[in-house]
Amino acid sequence: MKITVVTSNANKAREVRAFFRGIAEVDYVSFECPEFRSDDVGAIAREKARFAYETLHVPLIVDDTGFFITALSGFPGPYAAYVLETIGIPGILRLMEGETDRSAHFETAIAYADDEGIEIFRGEIEGHIVAPRGDGGFGYDPIVEVGDRTLAEMPLAEKSRISHRGRALAAFRSWMVLRMEKRSPGHDTNC
Repeated sequence: MKITVVTSNANKAREVRAFFRGIAEVDYVSFECPEFRSDDVGAIAREKARFAYETLHVPLIVDDTGFFITALSGFPGPYAAYVLETIGIPGILRLMEGETDRSAHFETAIAYADDEGIEIFRGEIEGHIVAPRGDGGFGYDPIVEVGDRTLAEMPLAEKSRISHRGRALAAFRSWMVLRMEKRSPGHDTNC
């Protein structure tokens, strides 16, 4: 099985490659998709996949992730990347000053596109906003604590297993394996 990951973020591609190690070959194409607007990361991922597939003409996956902070009424939501680029982690921490509810969650939607259409797979992880800790990960990982560690304090393999992206990738992997089994020669559809 071969998966082409379409993203401008090499860290995401590295995470996907680690997740599928020993299961599938993972290619990475650095490609900038337009930023479609929606409050639903699944709708954004679907449009990015449609655009990328129409341009590249290869089976591929794209993703979109939102970061939703309860005390900020879900901000930054699906605009997490833009907010990270503009105000960054220091800006988020300033917005959180004085807030007692530190809960937040990530949601990732993975969109797989091929000549049969587009499928969406979602994953979420709950956490709490804390002072930055850890040297690993990327994005908001240093300020999101899950259990007793931030995502940036976790080894990549562990983070990949429990993360929002990991959960969406697990759903995608299960679907893809089932699809491959159904298409394999000798598969009895009457079982």
